Amino acid sequence: MIQLPPGHGRGRHVSERISMTTTHLSVTQRLARWASDLQGSAIPDTVRALAKTSLIDTIGVSIAGSRTRVGGIARETGLQAGSRGWSTLFGCTTRVSEQTAAFVNGASAHALDFDDNCYAGVVHGSAVIAPAALAVGQKVNACGKDLITAFVAGSECEYAVGAASKNILYEQGWWTTGVLGPIGACVAASHLLKLDPEKMSSALGLAITGAGGTKACFGTDGKALMAGRAAEAGVACALLAAQGARGPLDAVESTNGFARLFNEGVFDLAAMDGLGSRWFSQEPGVDIKRIPVCLSSHAAVDALMNLVATHNIRLDDIESIVCNVPPMVARNLVYNQPETIQQSQFSMQYAIAVSLKFGSFTLAHLDEKLLNDRELASLMARVQMCTGPLWDDAELRQSAPEGAEVHLRLRDGKVLQFFRATARGSVGSPLSREEIGDKFLACATPTIGSDPAASLLSRLDALDGEILLREIFEKQTAS
Repeated sequence: MIQLPPGHGRGRHVSERISMTTTHLSVTQRLARWASDLQGSAIPDTVRALAKTSLIDTIGVSIAGSRTRVGGIARETGLQAGSRGWSTLFGCTTRVSEQTAAFVNGASAHALDFDDNCYAGVVHGSAVIAPAALAVGQKVNACGKDLITAFVAGSECEYAVGAASKNILYEQGWWTTGVLGPIGACVAASHLLKLDPEKMSSALGLAITGAGGTKACFGTDGKALMAGRAAEAGVACALLAAQGARGPLDAVESTNGFARLFNEGVFDLAAMDGLGSRWFSQEPGVDIKRIPVCLSSHAAVDALMNLVATHNIRLDDIESIVCNVPPMVARNLVYNQPETIQQSQFSMQYAIAVSLKFGSFTLAHLDEKLLNDRELASLMARVQMCTGPLWDDAELRQSAPEGAEVHLRLRDGKVLQFFRATARGSVGSPLSREEIGDKFLACATPTIGSDPAASLLSRLDALDGEILLREIFEKQTAS
């Protein structure tokens, strides 16, 4: 593990203590060497299947996100500033440059907070990597199987850096999707551009030194737009390196680099060692969201709805609900009385109240009108969130980072309790193939229509093959 000592001298670099030989490469060189050499045949079928699922899910939520206010802002801005090209804008028939498409589709993919999550860095990986890879893949006229290989390369490199950060980055308040996202996007784009290890190292150096983002963006347009900017940055850095631009090889190890400035000088090099033999998309894995709000509320919602169904509880029976959650959840869900839809996506109270009233939480429930619903307000007032002694156990926080112990008190004095470590859709409780397809159709149909959505899903099911990316999106229409 790299760890800079306090007072490390100005002008010195951690990389000075690491011989840059073929056996001791810088972090960017190690990532670039592995990613540029990665062949599709070296990726296990199970990993490729997981990648295809993430791509289908991300495309679906991006199509849905293109209808949001912030998705529309990103699209109009991109169309005004961007140039024409080969790359698709979801929910729009216009083809644009790869950088513009990466930005707009990245913002749309995260606009509804319905995209996937990985605990290797606590990062929204696919919302940034998929738009970048799709945009560049269309530019170079790549086929679906090449897209999947590039997507896996980008994902595994980003998650490796995330794992090496040991979550210090996230705990300090950095928004890891903004900081780590350009890494994954850059690697995926570089792989499709067929950059050699030297050029990919430069691209990564540029991406890492230019990365940033804080969790102050939560509950605002900034969160979705930052995802788009991370995707765009990754593509731009790959294109720059392809033209000969050079970035710092020691972007992680430098005294003024990633490890010290973002991560308290800590960087676990062991996370790099397993590339190609262990797969972060399998362990810790990627969680697919079932409901369109911050993942921090999902386990509590699942636990509560289990109690409601098991005990046939009516809304009038409920006196109070206490959600005992780990510190991460309490820090993320900061809006007890949300005033906007974006704030409602970071509100335990809103997620619980909507699920109770309607029996489910769908995209239709992200509605400004519901913020003034009296029955929802009454339910929200009965919901409390706390972090109790249960979460003093470090092993439990590790195994259930966004888990919940729900205490449901009824008006007759009875108290019911249920614990859930992870939510449905997580690695341990994955959504079925049918549920993934249903989610895609629910996301895509309002934007492009029922038949086009079903046709697009059918083409995406054949993604890991020779089908060209330009052909996949040829028939996309906007309603």
